[in-house]
Amino acid sequence: MNGLMMDAPLLLSGLIEYAAEYHSGTGIVARDIEGDIVRLNYAQSHRRIKQLAKGLRRLGVRATTRVASLAWSTHRHFECFYAVTGIQAVLHTVNPRLYDEQIIYIINHAEDEFLLVDTASLSIVERIADRLPKIRNFIIMAEAGRVPPNTLRDVIVYEDVVAGEDGDFEWPSFDERSASTICYTSGSTGNPKGVVYSHRASMLQTMTNATASWMPGTRNGVREVLMPVAPMFHGNAWNQPFLCCYTGSKLVLPGRAFEPEKLFELIDGEQVSIAAAVPTVWMILTDWMKTIGKRPSALRLAMLSGSPPSRELMRTLVTDFNLDTFLNYGSTEVLGGSAGTRVPLDAGTVIEDEMGERLRSGRAMFTPKIRIVDENGTSLPKDGVSKGHVQFKGTWVASGYLNGEGGSPLDSEGWFFTGDIGSIDSQGRIVISDRAKDIVKSGGEWISSQELEAAAASHPDVAHASVIGVPHPKWQERPLLIIIRKPGAQVDADELLKHLAQRVAKWWLPDAIEFVDELPMTGTGKVHKPTLRAQYKDYKLAPEPAAKPQAEVRLS
Repeated sequence: MNGLMMDAPLLLSGLIEYAAEYHSGTGIVARDIEGDIVRLNYAQSHRRIKQLAKGLRRLGVRATTRVASLAWSTHRHFECFYAVTGIQAVLHTVNPRLYDEQIIYIINHAEDEFLLVDTASLSIVERIADRLPKIRNFIIMAEAGRVPPNTLRDVIVYEDVVAGEDGDFEWPSFDERSASTICYTSGSTGNPKGVVYSHRASMLQTMTNATASWMPGTRNGVREVLMPVAPMFHGNAWNQPFLCCYTGSKLVLPGRAFEPEKLFELIDGEQVSIAAAVPTVWMILTDWMKTIGKRPSALRLAMLSGSPPSRELMRTLVTDFNLDTFLNYGSTEVLGGSAGTRVPLDAGTVIEDEMGERLRSGRAMFTPKIRIVDENGTSLPKDGVSKGHVQFKGTWVASGYLNGEGGSPLDSEGWFFTGDIGSIDSQGRIVISDRAKDIVKSGGEWISSQELEAAAASHPDVAHASVIGVPHPKWQERPLLIIIRKPGAQVDADELLKHLAQRVAKWWLPDAIEFVDELPMTGTGKVHKPTLRAQYKDYKLAPEPAAKPQAEVRLS
């Protein structure tokens, strides 16, 4: 027997339609590529989105057409999220930070037919346009008077598309399992792989995001002001452009200006209450705020994701700036945010215990399931000690990659391999130790490169730390620590080892330390460890670690 309830598809177009009707006066504030501040409310934005949708249809965009965007976080990119997906086409957000060859590969691999490009990314497209044979039109996201001279063929001006249509448009209804957006993995191992999100998955994840148990700062809904510093090509800006329409919250977009003074200007000036960024951005911003002696007047919650933050950064956010923190764990394949709920802290919790709790990634959301398994695929206990491969299964977890790239990521029971190593305690709280491929395997034991990096990065003179395993004749592998000093800093290996000796087990201490000026990075701002390993593949360590905490030191 079926229930006697109405049924309607969960479609992303319903979010902007809802926001325009019930939160029409709530604003979107965005810094455009030229640096100007643009202000629209949801009603105005919805009208422009419908005009854009009509214009895209007139250009030949149909259901399942794949439309790429090479753009930063602006009001126009926000409009594309709803206009493209609302007509059952698929928006493929492309990271402008990627190398040309990677951009060419993923646009061709995704079989994109239209390319939306902002003026900041125009030079990239000019370089690669001749190698994008499937692209029918290049749509430049600007006004006609602000389009720079360029060499592109088949160019269409975004604002001309919008202005050429009226707002009389009804959103079509279609299967909620239809593809909505495509994001590619960072490609740190091999070619980037395409993850295809559906309307249903995105909607369910958005509704779960809005619960106070997942993201406590959204409890005030329409009174919140959200600012995703994470770019819109990173997991749909962690789904916050969808979340804001659902909660009726004001949305602030930073464009491409990530300098701390520019971020502070928006956060403080627009009374942002919740901001989301990777730990590196938070570190740069808090250092800058300390220097000038200011803090944002309305900011309450700092959301962090992308990589593990240091204990010192968490302490700075909580004690120096009086912020609540929210550490999110997810990935491109898990649509982000699949272990965000925190266990409430008891009254009187001491600060060290509080920092430890904040450094956990919380518990699983409803509906994804999380488990850890050993090398044989056997489930491990949730005791907070056992470490294993982290796996997901659930409503917004990828079941495969676009065009079958890389084969199936699922095991025989349908669990998704994240490639992460972690532990889960009795309350379901997860701690990620490392990427499986980055773990240093020393004498049959695991050394977490991420934990060692975080410990090194907590030194005030360290700008960046990276750890790789290098061959050792006795222990199989030992950690090599690679350091970028902060400008003007003189920290040496002995000082770093003394610092580390107070924070990690003695047998975790690196056997050698390299000081360098730069590290190879991916387009998503992560260290490209395959390149790093290749650079140090012939690195020679002493057969036996020294008895006392000391290390080789070399200057590259």
